[in-house]
Amino acid sequence: MKALTWQGRRKVEVLEVPDARLQKTTDAIIRVTSTAICGSDLHLYELFGAYLDRGDILGHETMGVVEEVGSDVHTLRVGQRVVIPFNIACGECFMCERGLQSQCETTQVTEYGSGASLFGFTKLYGQVPGGQAEYLRVPLADYNTIPVGDDLPDDRYLFLSDILPTAWQGVNYAHVPEGGTLAVVGLGPVGQFAARIGRHLGYDVIGVDPVPERRALAERHGIRSVGDEHAVDAIRDATAGRGADAVVDAVGMEAHGNPVVAAAHHAIGSLPGAIAQPLMETAGLDRTAALMSAIDMVRRGGTVSISGVYAGEADPMPMKTLFDKQVTLRMGQCNVKRWTDMLMPLVEADDDPLGTEDLVTHRPHLADAAAHYDLFQKKADGCIKVVLQP
Repeated sequence: MKALTWQGRRKVEVLEVPDARLQKTTDAIIRVTSTAICGSDLHLYELFGAYLDRGDILGHETMGVVEEVGSDVHTLRVGQRVVIPFNIACGECFMCERGLQSQCETTQVTEYGSGASLFGFTKLYGQVPGGQAEYLRVPLADYNTIPVGDDLPDDRYLFLSDILPTAWQGVNYAHVPEGGTLAVVGLGPVGQFAARIGRHLGYDVIGVDPVPERRALAERHGIRSVGDEHAVDAIRDATAGRGADAVVDAVGMEAHGNPVVAAAHHAIGSLPGAIAQPLMETAGLDRTAALMSAIDMVRRGGTVSISGVYAGEADPMPMKTLFDKQVTLRMGQCNVKRWTDMLMPLVEADDDPLGTEDLVTHRPHLADAAAHYDLFQKKADGCIKVVLQP
């Protein structure tokens, strides 16, 4: 089968690889029909080579059709259309029973002290082959699939794999009061959905992003937007000088700013794994421009909800400001299946209230994935969301 493989920093390549096959009786094989490039895939493209091996298959936003099931898979049938949550969970452990599937005790990567295994990520999260491929092996397939209908296009369902529940969790964690103001920092795919969800729930939503095309897309869905240069002042002006009731940071470690940290990212990403790993695990830093802006623009007593991925272990935090403003922080990897039942009626609604069919800007064939990683990272050609067609 063909699959998108990691080959080095800023180098990915579609190659012929061994076919996905059943390894356990609880596995299923999925023929992939749509698979997206996620913002967190860019972390692997740019920085996390220390935890990857050449040939690793990337991708964790996947849906398709069941091709084969193991003898202990009881809820799936061949030919069924399914979405694959990006985190791999058992559905039965202490964490899963509490809606914390991203912390599943069955699939936790204890070697690195990490949470649940993820598709298409690094050794930190199990190094499980991902879905940017023609076929995907799904472990514990009864739980790690979301059956969907046959009539609606893939875009209605595909984003249930990651970015839509990630956005929903981000807004849920923000604890916005009824009719309150929600600022969304970063209008990439997660930020677009977070802003739309906030508006759907009746909040006054302001999106923040330096890229005009992203602001224009948000505005098409009734979201006020501002550039990032004067965002804090603009949000204070819109909220009687107090700041937003809550802020979702939908950017994370890819934020612009801090050229020193950016240079360190480039340097570490180029080092051999044996040298880079201990540096990242003890002295890693993020570009925290988005997070600092979020802390500035939230009102006293408000909440900052972090959906963007951060990985630094030595990041400086403005503890004086956080304490003085009495800010609540919520964050964490999305617990996909916790939110599926809430989101399914919205993605299947006739009026598509979250605009799932108005997000994708580029639909290349899988063979063109490498060029679109580069395009997505550079935010060129109006690129906001890439969905690959195997």
